[in-house]
Amino acid sequence: MIGSLRGTLLDRGPDGELLVEVAGVGYRVAVTPSTSVTIGEIDGDVFVHTHHAVREDSETLYGFASIDERRIFEQLISAHGVGPALGLAILSVHGPDALRLAVADDDVAALCLVPGVGKKTAARLIMELKSKLDVPDGPVITISDDGSSTSSAGGARADLRAALEGLGYGADEIHGVLSELPSDGDTSELLKEALKRLATGV
Repeated sequence: MIGSLRGTLLDRGPDGELLVEVAGVGYRVAVTPSTSVTIGEIDGDVFVHTHHAVREDSETLYGFASIDERRIFEQLISAHGVGPALGLAILSVHGPDALRLAVADDDVAALCLVPGVGKKTAARLIMELKSKLDVPDGPVITISDDGSSTSSAGGARADLRAALEGLGYGADEIHGVLSELPSDGDTSELLKEALKRLATGV
């Protein structure tokens, strides 16, 4: 099995595919749009972690910028009904930390942002991924690039999401405003702030 590639980036396809040459052999690697953009420059040296998917009629390499992404991808495709294409689509919308946060928060709406994932599929995935991703029962702490931390408290966010859904806001609007608000706090105060932001477009 091929676990990684280090070589020269020969081409970056519009369909999310890289062509990486290693020792004279060109490997076609399927990646997310963000990996395609950030992996490196054409004719430059690149390194990608890979998952080698082997089927009866085909072999496909899926590439990732970090080993964490690859591991998350492999956990995703071990879930019922999730193939490599859907696993890559999920990571195209949610990076590893964002996906863990969505699972910890029971954020069905967040997973529904992935093309092809409906509410029933999202709810089932969350149940499966809670154990596969080793998501703790308590708050999830994520550290951003600038060193600041974000704590996830599923109760407040779930209550806020339910309130906004009851007021008729769509999944995209709710996901957008939740990403801008603190992960915990008084639900009524968070709701006031959310409605203010939704009304003003802030």
